[in-house]
Amino acid sequence: MHTIIDLFESSVARFADNPYLHEKQGDTWIQTSYRETHDQVVAFGAGLLGLGLSYGDRVALLSEGRNAWIISELGLLYTGACSVPLSIKLSPAELLFRIEHSGARMLIVSNTQLAKINQIRTQLKSLTQFILLDRESPRQEGDLYFDEILVAGEGLLKEQAEALTKAMKAVHGDSLANITYTSGTTADPKGVMLTHSNYVVNVQQSLTLMDIPPTYRTLAILPWDHCFAHTACLYCFMAKGASVASVQAGKTGNETLKNIPKNISEIKPNLLMSVPALSKTFRKSIESGIAKKGKFVNWLFNLGLRTAYAHNDMGINRGKGWRILLKPLYSLFDKVLFAKVRQGFGGELDFFIGGGALLDSELQRFFLAIGMPVCQGYGLSESSPVISSNSLKNLKIGTSGKLVKPLDLKILGDDGQELPPGVNGQIVIRGGNVMKGYWKNPSATAETIKDGWLYTGDLGYMDQDDYLVVNGRVKSLLIASDGEKYSPEAIEETLIEVSPFIDQCMLHNNQHAFTVALIVPNIQAINRACIQHHFKPGSDEAFAFALKLIAKDIAQSNKQGKHANMFPDRWLPSRFYILPEAFTEQNNLMNSTMKMVRGKVTEKYASVLELLHSPAGKGSQTETNILNLRRWFDEM
Repeated sequence: MHTIIDLFESSVARFADNPYLHEKQGDTWIQTSYRETHDQVVAFGAGLLGLGLSYGDRVALLSEGRNAWIISELGLLYTGACSVPLSIKLSPAELLFRIEHSGARMLIVSNTQLAKINQIRTQLKSLTQFILLDRESPRQEGDLYFDEILVAGEGLLKEQAEALTKAMKAVHGDSLANITYTSGTTADPKGVMLTHSNYVVNVQQSLTLMDIPPTYRTLAILPWDHCFAHTACLYCFMAKGASVASVQAGKTGNETLKNIPKNISEIKPNLLMSVPALSKTFRKSIESGIAKKGKFVNWLFNLGLRTAYAHNDMGINRGKGWRILLKPLYSLFDKVLFAKVRQGFGGELDFFIGGGALLDSELQRFFLAIGMPVCQGYGLSESSPVISSNSLKNLKIGTSGKLVKPLDLKILGDDGQELPPGVNGQIVIRGGNVMKGYWKNPSATAETIKDGWLYTGDLGYMDQDDYLVVNGRVKSLLIASDGEKYSPEAIEETLIEVSPFIDQCMLHNNQHAFTVALIVPNIQAINRACIQHHFKPGSDEAFAFALKLIAKDIAQSNKQGKHANMFPDRWLPSRFYILPEAFTEQNNLMNSTMKMVRGKVTEKYASVLELLHSPAGKGSQTETNILNLRRWFDEM
């Protein structure tokens, strides 16, 4: 099996009557079987051939996740064309760059995204055909509707069935399947070239870590344009004859987000894909629901969590040794409390697969405790993307799990020499999931792939239990005045985990004598603490008290603190600045996979960082910090 076409054809043959797609139309969920999906895929592919689409052509795809999305992509892959999946969060200018850079001949677009395309339509020189997924979309001369292409394709199949068969046979493992663009955090985004074989190999690799029964259902809540959703969701489920449901689209992005909890309860998924931001949202929702039930239930829930944490420990040793004594009590809490929490997720959810960014250990412990573990994984677009993952069989909190098989991995030091297990260095991999390269960017390809090895740019090591531990990005390293380097992510995550008053945090040190922090506060937690200590919320005294609380929490990791020895003191922030806004996608300080874009944060707050590293930046009780806390308070 070498191509996505092979993968789909095999599943259609084995699981013809199984539902592959679930889509909500009005108030009803409609199931589409593998056979029915296949009929539409070949019709759409034939329709594209009729429009002159040829092997190697690129087709841009801009839409929310839905049946027509996967039917469109599979259909164009059947012709030998390459998909350029685009995020619906992109601006018109960002879309323009990707479409023109890829040289896409056609664009498939949904009604909700059409307005953005119309803003740049006259600048889209490479496009020769616009395909509108929705009949309500107003079309311009030459535009075609999705269902028109299906009808035309059905006609072509009756007259020239061999045309599509010939196109399919021309597709091989090294044929391009996707050009998926990176987030472009430091420069123009790069187009990652993923082949049919890259995806098929990574599906097979991923399934060595966990199984997906044909009866499994998932709600595909992550963006479908990303290769994480492609491999871990659309294609892994396809390979096993399982079902994929799309989130009910709303008129706005926020309306779509609000549909997720309702859709989860309706679909009752067995497995969900998640990213840290989503996991945090789920936890807040759970804890908010518990809090509304009163002090006793809240106390009982927290007692249950503490019991579960002790029973599970790091996951790999849960219920082992003396912990077996906690099993009856843990089981009682699970039956009385945690099972009811799981009902809010449909009651049949076995686990999450976590990707996108690193999930802090406390969140992993929380979801393991309530019986819906987040199996943290690791990967990147350039590796199609899965490199490792925890699973129900092998789970160790604080790690990114076991390596997929087959895959070669080594950890390299700054001098390029291979490091032994347990020693931190750059993660370098080799396998059939490594990308073909960057589209129209041979220099970047040569920097990233050397002798078949993919240099990930991420730091990590293999621990004594053969789990991969990922520690951050090479390019995000803190650099002290003496040239010593350190990865900041673990410290940032710990500060957020330890302090209820810190929502987001970025450390900075670029050859200075000390490290500083930019902090996004949790104003709700600050207000609760102020009221508890009899300070009037919104007063200067309350804000000054809040700054002391934040400073105290940061100090818990130094030599005298209760979290001493977790990190070298020199990398702990000695000064901090309260930011006036959060890191979000809207202000470009967070990318589409919910990772902080350090370069842009550093650029935006360059003057603040310069001040913090100067004698004038000493102390936390500054007028600016109090002013910014007041802004947060006023905007609540």
